[in-house]
Amino acid sequence: MMNSFWKKMAVVASALCVSASLYAQSATDQLRQFVQEVRSATGKFTQHTMDTQGQARPEQAGEFAFQRPGKFKWQVLKPYEQLVLSDGKQLYQYDPDLNQLTQRRVDQAIGTSPAAILFGSGQLEQSFHLSDRPEQDGLLWLRATPKSKDAGFDYMDIGFQAGTPVQLVLLDAFGQQTRITLSQLQTKVDLTADMFTFTPPADVDVVTLP
Repeated sequence: MMNSFWKKMAVVASALCVSASLYAQSATDQLRQFVQEVRSATGKFTQHTMDTQGQARPEQAGEFAFQRPGKFKWQVLKPYEQLVLSDGKQLYQYDPDLNQLTQRRVDQAIGTSPAAILFGSGQLEQSFHLSDRPEQDGLLWLRATPKSKDAGFDYMDIGFQAGTPVQLVLLDAFGQQTRITLSQLQTKVDLTADMFTFTPPADVDVVTLP
């Protein structure tokens, strides 16, 4: 019984040490570690957007998955369906209500986008300025500012908790702020190739961008 007790205590102490080590890291260090070590993951999200007049749009909820480098799926399920998917070569944006599919090459679409920060290949400093922000709401924060003026957004703040991104705040080029909460993040998952493939309906309106 005593040996079992000390074994349990050792496990607890080890977990506390890992947690303390992660907390001691800056948010930018935690982001770099997350990008380098987490090769695939799944999770859920909720997001809401405030326009420049402070009016809130309906909250959206859905699921996401990613597999480095460059494959990801961001699927809005409520209040209406939308899909953004990358198979590593093409980026697809599908809106069932509009019956429209927009597609373009991944290297033209993701490089300086918010998706590149969490789902990209890891070359963060090539495309973004990273700076730590003050701790808030129990989270360690950083700001990623795109180096390109054509990125389409001004910055994205990321809040980390014990090495995991849990909050994202995006300010786009139109002055709208989108706050995203990530939950149920599962890492080191085995994802099948068909998760990142998309076959649109036959009658969909396809728009191909350069």
